[in-house]
Amino acid sequence: MHEQTIKKKPIVAVAVVKYNAGNVYSVLHALHRLGVNPVLTDDAATLRGADRVIFPGQGEARNAMAYLRDHQLDSLIRSLQQPVLGVCIGQQLMCRHSEEGDVDCLGIFDAEVRRFMPQEHSQKVPHMGWNTLSECRGPLFEGLGEEEFVYFVHSYYVPLCTDTIATSDYIHPFSAAIHRDNFYATQFHPEKSGSVGERIIKNFLERT
Repeated sequence: MHEQTIKKKPIVAVAVVKYNAGNVYSVLHALHRLGVNPVLTDDAATLRGADRVIFPGQGEARNAMAYLRDHQLDSLIRSLQQPVLGVCIGQQLMCRHSEEGDVDCLGIFDAEVRRFMPQEHSQKVPHMGWNTLSECRGPLFEGLGEEEFVYFVHSYYVPLCTDTIATSDYIHPFSAAIHRDNFYATQFHPEKSGSVGERIIKNFLERT
């Protein structure tokens, strides 16, 4: 009797959402370093057919949402069934509303994105540089310890909420990562966070 070998389904296609946001190419380079050849696209069929979708970027919320709506990407992203990872403004746009431009966003996460308000002179905005993660839970953080350092660049943040799966602290605690159903998101940039960020991306790609 031959033993049956159970193999993990390989990643066939990884799509990165193409829209008017900066910092997309650093995500592409990070995927290439992991041996993945992603496609940068705004094509609906390609995004729906991908095994994994990454929604990254840096930019301004109102302009980004206008572009998504004009290209029918807002409803498309909400409808995706495979694992989706939002990064930086990608996380913020996946929330209900943003104070940046006072704009309604995708509403995948029931949270309001707020601006950091410094309480003292030493607290500069944007929050920029390395900071630690705490209270991490879930598959994105498998193989990582507590108080790992990751890289942030942001003036707006997602408050702690029921979907929070990792926290960080700048001026006050905030959601460093959130998760609901097939949607994951990080405020930090895993593609700029060295070996820790590489492990997080790899964990996302290997989700079953």
